[in-house]
Formats: sequence, C-alpha cells, structure tokens
Amino acid sequence: MTPIPKEIAATYFEAWKNKDFDTLATILHEDTTFCGPLGTAANGAECVAGLKGMSEIVTDIDIAHVFVDGPNVLTWFDLHTSIAPPAPTANWQRIENGKIMEIKVTFDPRDIIAAG
Repeated sequence: MTPIPKEIAATYFEAWKNKDFDTLATILHEDTTFCGPLGTAANGAECVAGLKGMSEIVTDIDIAHVFVDGPNVLTWFDLHTSIAPPAPTANWQRIENGKIMEIKVTFDPRDIIAAG
C-alpha cells in the first residue's frame, strides 16, 4: 500500500530533524525538484545534499500546521537555527505514488544570510 501524502511529509521532516538522510533519500523521487530562498535542486540527490548542508545549522523544526489537499502537503513551521532567530517557514510538497516530486519553500532568509 502506498503511504498517504501526509505520512510522506511527516517522514520527510522527521528524517531531516534526525539527520537520517538515508530515509530521506527513499521518499524523494530521483527527479525531485526543490526551490527555496537559499537554493535550488534539480534532482533527489541534490535535494539530499542541500538538506545535509542546511542541517549543519538547523537545531529544530517546530511544526505548527499541516494542510493536505490530495497530493499536495503544505507544512507551516518555525525553522530554528544556531545562527539566527527562528524563521516562520512554509514548505509545499507535491507527492505522487509515495514519492516527493516537488518541494517549494519560502521564508525570510535575511537573518540567516547576515549570520553566514
């Protein structure tokens, strides 16, 4: 049975928080794309590499709300880092056949950029 999109999104955040990049790689399609204020990725391997890099400063991901509309999951959370105040963040994922196909993220990156 294919996991439902909400479960895939929850696995994504749990794996990222726990720096479990092997699990993270299993839920990303090989052609997953990512677009966010600090970078882009053209495939699943690049997404994992970007999340590994970001995990070096991420100290917590405090999820406030998860909204599901069919294959679309929008997660609203506070991104806590070791270098800047928490950043309110929206993460949208399109999930098909148990794999994340597309991720778009938005947040104000100014404090992170200034600290970097």
